[in-house]
Amino acid sequence: MWQWYTETFKTQVTLEQFLQAGWETFVMVGVSLVIGTILGSIIGITLVLTRPSGIHASPVFYKVLNTVVNIVRSLPFIILMVAIIPFTRMVVGTSIGTAAAIVPLIIYISPFIGRLVESSLLEVDHGIVEAADSMGASTFQLIWKFLLPEARGSLILNFTTATIGLVGATAMAGAVGGGGIGDLALNYGYQRFDSVAMFYTVVLLIVIVQAIQSLGNFLAKRYH
Repeated sequence: MWQWYTETFKTQVTLEQFLQAGWETFVMVGVSLVIGTILGSIIGITLVLTRPSGIHASPVFYKVLNTVVNIVRSLPFIILMVAIIPFTRMVVGTSIGTAAAIVPLIIYISPFIGRLVESSLLEVDHGIVEAADSMGASTFQLIWKFLLPEARGSLILNFTTATIGLVGATAMAGAVGGGGIGDLALNYGYQRFDSVAMFYTVVLLIVIVQAIQSLGNFLAKRYH
């Protein structure tokens, strides 16, 4: 079947290359999303707790962290990826390939998720916080048993947004040898003028994004 397609549409890309590119994209998104979610959640929760009106208000610390988050978020991913090449090389020993792309992806997505987590937690009715405080809940209990469950629906939707953003970032990672679907589109669709390969990669990205968004909407509705 695939041979018939390649002969008909004359694409230079093989099925194995598409599968490999898809796997590389999956690895980049999966690893960076897991680590980025952990770091981003810590950042978001810290921003909520230390903001001037937070239960552990620390204006100076909040201002510093808030500034760092804003600085990182202001950098387009492709610029961030190139700018930290020395750091990436120091961490993974190389500046190209899937492993090298994961480092800037984590740095890129962590502050983004942190801001989304902060936004979701701030949407929780302040009465919940007051009720938890009146029951003598610790800071950990306030976060784990009150804030996070109340913000669950919003968090799911925000994590869905972050995941889709990561998919787009992995596509850009191909511009500097990051591998994945973006690398395939650049090397074949753009540099070799293979419009069929470009079409397939675009369709694949659309399918992935639609699947992620549909799953996120379903989970958000179920656990709201």
